Amino acid sequence: MKTKPLSIGARARRFVLELPLERPDGFGGVIRSYASGPQVWGAMEMLSGVERIRADRPEQALTHKITLRYRDGVTAAMRLVSGLRRFAIRTASDPDGSRRELICLVEEIRA
Repeated sequence: MKTKPLSIGARARRFVLELPLERPDGFGGVIRSYASGPQVWGAMEMLSGVERIRADRPEQALTHKITLRYRDGVTAAMRLVSGLRRFAIRTASDPDGSRRELICLVEEIRA
């Protein structure tokens, strides 16, 4: 499937790619924190919003599609940050294999 690439001007939102850091918690598990990585420019489009129940409390789940210039090594363990908004990357893929764009399907983290 061939997709039409976004123009550079359409990628007007600045994101910071956060990289995961894991350290042992002393009980056999890990504590995950994040360190700021490179700044990238992208376009964001909202896909859906649902309300679900988690721990007997209502919670909103907003999903977005973020289109970035292709970058190797982006995984689902990373996050994207724009201002005060944080986005957990669920998938990151190069849709047509041309290494021009990286499409990230993300879920907004609400704390």
